[in-house]
Amino acid sequence: MKTIAAFSNFIGRSFAIWVIVFAVLGFLLPSTFSIFAPWIVVLLGIIMFGMGLTISAKDFAEVARRPFDVAIGVVGQFLIMPLLAVLLTTIIPMPVEVAAGVILVGCCPGGTASNVMTYLGKGDVALSVACTSVTTLLAPIVTPFLVWMFASQYLPVDAMSMFLSIVKVILVPLALGFVLQKVAPALVKSAEPMLPLVSVAGIVLIVSAVVAVNKVNIAQSGLMIFAVVVLHNGFGLLLGYFAARAAGLSLAKRKAIAIEVGMQNSGLGAALANAHFSPLAAVPSAVFSVWHNISGALVANYFSRMEDREMKREAVSHKA
Repeated sequence: MKTIAAFSNFIGRSFAIWVIVFAVLGFLLPSTFSIFAPWIVVLLGIIMFGMGLTISAKDFAEVARRPFDVAIGVVGQFLIMPLLAVLLTTIIPMPVEVAAGVILVGCCPGGTASNVMTYLGKGDVALSVACTSVTTLLAPIVTPFLVWMFASQYLPVDAMSMFLSIVKVILVPLALGFVLQKVAPALVKSAEPMLPLVSVAGIVLIVSAVVAVNKVNIAQSGLMIFAVVVLHNGFGLLLGYFAARAAGLSLAKRKAIAIEVGMQNSGLGAALANAHFSPLAAVPSAVFSVWHNISGALVANYFSRMEDREMKREAVSHKA
């Protein structure tokens, strides 16, 4: 059991590498990984069930304890990323399906990987977890509304059908995980070390499946989509940080908000795009999955040194 837990922990810590590896494998071996495409919704449900197993009442107590901080993260998530997506699809020529996919991923809630990156960047992890939890719970209402408002100019959007999909793939598995955690705490505690392995396996299979069924499209317009995703994610991180700074939040909170805003639940984006738009519309979410784990790790590394520099300045000022 200890060996499995150690392996799971290693896989969790090297998450970004595995996403890249399986994205490449999906491109090189499309026939092998395209078989997982019909299972994208199920895989995301498994990931969200795992999240439900780890959510605690303490996460929501954090919302009540400091509602202003959480509100900055939640509003930033659902305002900055959708508007950036709209701006990018307006100024960069792209197929309508890709444009709808970019907007869709921009309207998704925060991704759970943001919590890990916040921890690595020495940010406020409790705030990050609270923001992820709140945006995830709001997603069934907010995400379909934003997609309908911004993406219906490109493709028809059935907001009610999207709402039901998010309830099915997000809220139901989350609730089941949370209930199991309360009903069988010993069982959940014993399974907890393996959750990173399950989450990573789910995400890499979703990414590889989307890449596999879109090999031709990626070969034709992959560079353009990659450029849009990098800009979307980069400006999201930057604007999230400055929004938190403008609100007067501390450095640790600014780090959490920046990462929370910039990192999306791209697995949800891929599942919704595949179900409601087309496989091509899921490509921005798949590319986002790969890229935001790389950029998140780089930003976390920079943020961790940033704190060290601040501490040194404080030490120097105390000596003076």
